[in-house]
Amino acid sequence: MRIALLTYSTRPRGGVVHTLALAEALAALGEEVHVWTLGRHGDTAFFRPVDPAVFVHAVPFEAREEESVGERIVRSIEVLRAAFERERDRYDIVHAQDCISANAALPCIRTIHHLDHFTTPQLAACHEKAVVEPYARICVSRSVADEVAAGWGFTPEVIPNGVDAARFAAGAADHAGRARWRDRLGPYVLALGGIEPRKGSLDLLEAYAALRGAEPQHEELTLVFGGGETLFDYRDYRAAFDARARELGVPVVVTGVVAEDELPALVAEARVLAMVSTKEGFGLAALEALAAGVPVVARDLPVLREVFAETVAYATSPAEIAVALGKVLDTPPEPAAGRDLAAGYTWERAARAHQAFYERTLRDASGG
Repeated sequence: MRIALLTYSTRPRGGVVHTLALAEALAALGEEVHVWTLGRHGDTAFFRPVDPAVFVHAVPFEAREEESVGERIVRSIEVLRAAFERERDRYDIVHAQDCISANAALPCIRTIHHLDHFTTPQLAACHEKAVVEPYARICVSRSVADEVAAGWGFTPEVIPNGVDAARFAAGAADHAGRARWRDRLGPYVLALGGIEPRKGSLDLLEAYAALRGAEPQHEELTLVFGGGETLFDYRDYRAAFDARARELGVPVVVTGVVAEDELPALVAEARVLAMVSTKEGFGLAALEALAAGVPVVARDLPVLREVFAETVAYATSPAEIAVALGKVLDTPPEPAAGRDLAAGYTWERAARAHQAFYERTLRDASGG
């Protein structure tokens, strides 16, 4: 098969990580895979090297500082659509990984990683169209598939993510890399994905401050946010976060985007990874932490219960998150169960499931 996978960015967000890993795994199975994306910020390539067996098409997308988020969404769809439409007839399968690329590529298959609730009209319309109009849908968890079924009556295929468990296990053994992060940050609680509402960043800040106040032995801990590339405008939320951190007087470090070869050691050196998102589709960063032997405190969401079962600690409110952080810091769980769980989610397995789904979809379309 000749397969086109589409995503909206070259930067390290969860859906982009998924797209590249899936593309490489499909290529390893012998498929011809092309990845299409928008080259924002002048990018001509992705945040990490991509297997040469995968063909990459980065469509130039100029920055316009004066435009709103809604205007940027509309222009993103238009620019990607204009470039892709010239080539789409070459592909047997067109598979979009987010609402922007789905709107640009329709008719297509869409992976719905998680569902959002937008108030910006252009974003709300983009989201709705990308759920309703694809001719087939995939979800990376049963929980999100159930949300789609309840909200729209569709029955998506469920294909879990993979995780590069070996890479993060190697991060645990990278003593030099871990030492560099330790020298820079001291002991730390880590959150990945930047400071934004969906990540529950303010809740984590409150929990971290409560932990330090209640348990003096943890006063040396720094709260570290890694990553953070996003298409959306979270300046007001970030300003509120920074103001609250000053009020609380607690140490917070924001690394920005972390180099791909430095990320496993950053994760492995963390005392605990906090994933307190209010919405998740799967929880890939938490699986990467478990692969590195790092304990995880997660928001008590059905999707995270589905993926992680009893391998992580769960909490909901900032007070509960603080207690959970304290427990895993004081008595770290044995890492074996988490490592075994992460090792079971392979990209080869995910790619084979996608391959079978594509073949079935093509047969159904041809009436075979």
